[in-house]
Amino acid sequence: MTGFPFYDRDAVERLLDYPGCIGAMRAAMCQFSAERREQPLRQIIEPAPAKLFALMPGMLSIDEGFGAKVITVFPDLARDGRAGHRGLVILFDPESGDVAAMADAGAITEIRTACTTAVATDALARADARTLGVFGCGAQAATHLRAIALVRPLEDVRIWGRDEGRAEAFAQKAEAETGLPIRAVADPREAAEADIVTTVTSSAQPVLFRDWLQPGAHVNLVGSSYAGPMEVDTALVAATRFIVDSRRSALVAAAEFIAARSEGLIDDGHIVAELGEVLSGEAVGRIASGQLTTFKSLGHIVQDLAALRYIHAA
Repeated sequence: MTGFPFYDRDAVERLLDYPGCIGAMRAAMCQFSAERREQPLRQIIEPAPAKLFALMPGMLSIDEGFGAKVITVFPDLARDGRAGHRGLVILFDPESGDVAAMADAGAITEIRTACTTAVATDALARADARTLGVFGCGAQAATHLRAIALVRPLEDVRIWGRDEGRAEAFAQKAEAETGLPIRAVADPREAAEADIVTTVTSSAQPVLFRDWLQPGAHVNLVGSSYAGPMEVDTALVAATRFIVDSRRSALVAAAEFIAARSEGLIDDGHIVAELGEVLSGEAVGRIASGQLTTFKSLGHIVQDLAALRYIHAA
């Protein structure tokens, strides 16, 4: 088994352009929900406290391939400015069974996650949304700024981080790189008073609360990808129209949803729809301008495979 290409971080960042990736994620999520094929759940083991090893197998449509992502997630590395996700995405040819391509999982995860969030934001945020509050100042914060700016004309971006110095340095660098009006804020409530609020932290405890949100806000919950760490309080989950990438995954791994359910605030029916169902028109996302909406992103293997397929076809 030789001859297949490997796309390292530099190649992924060069070839996985944001407009193209947004289109690929939109198509992948629509297809995922429409086909209703049962995909394996993410398998996670914890080799050491707060350090994860995960396996994500799955497939695209029958003629587009199948594969897996094998990664480690070490949050301490991300806080030091290094890649928090390390590993490989592997795409297999559906006819021959050969490896078609492999790629750096960290780079794919950073970009495809942000682009999926952009798809959800475009579908769920108010059309007149202009302000963005970001909780977190790591690699995902940087990619999310770039992606969300492609679906809404951002006029004010607020960055909050637990380390004020890091948040300030991030805001200055991001503003210089993107040309967006970005500023760090010391009070998380100020970041929450935005049209679009996105959490990309590694926090185990809530950093965003329902009472801080303005009417009509849209929230993207991205940082917690397994049952345990919670970025928001359960009141926020209960008060919002709740959309997920994968219903099956969310019921067993969406920490904030599980906590709200265990407190008796919601039941399984609180999940309005999968993102793909909203995109296809099968389900309605936002109903009213003053409504609160939430997209819970756990990440799914179809996103990784679709991103690698897009790169490989470039």
